[in-house]
Amino acid sequence: MPQIELSPAERKAHRAEAHHQDPVVMIGSDGLTPSVIKEADAALRAHALIKIRVLAGEREAREAMLQQLADTLNAAPIQHIGKLLVLWRPKPAKAKVVDEERRPGPKDVKVIQHSKRGGQRPQVKVVRVLGNQRLTPGGILKKSAPRQKSVKKSRGA
Repeated sequence: MPQIELSPAERKAHRAEAHHQDPVVMIGSDGLTPSVIKEADAALRAHALIKIRVLAGEREAREAMLQQLADTLNAAPIQHIGKLLVLWRPKPAKAKVVDEERRPGPKDVKVIQHSKRGGQRPQVKVVRVLGNQRLTPGGILKKSAPRQKSVKKSRGA
């Protein structure tokens, strides 16, 4: 797979983001194993920008690992400093699941009742409002009116 091409400004912005991150994946003396690639792929899916620490190998070997990871994971190589490699890949968009039958859940609402005398603190209470209820401006809970039943259906049954 071809790797992602970034402009120098984009690469600079990603380097700045990665500065405060800790390495997520470690590559040991075995080098790039399938499990390391799988773990790096999972980390890229979760975080989009990751740091990888290489514990062994020479500079040329680390550069080759960076290029191989970028090609395999379809990611952009951002930076290679010492034993740290930084990769970036855009996060995939999550598909939203819409449930037609789902209704709004209960809400906790603060009701403030001011005292009739001016010098006292207002009373604050938290009221749970369910889906079939509403809160009046006076702070009273009202339930929805029961649904009207058909006169014809009640006579026939």
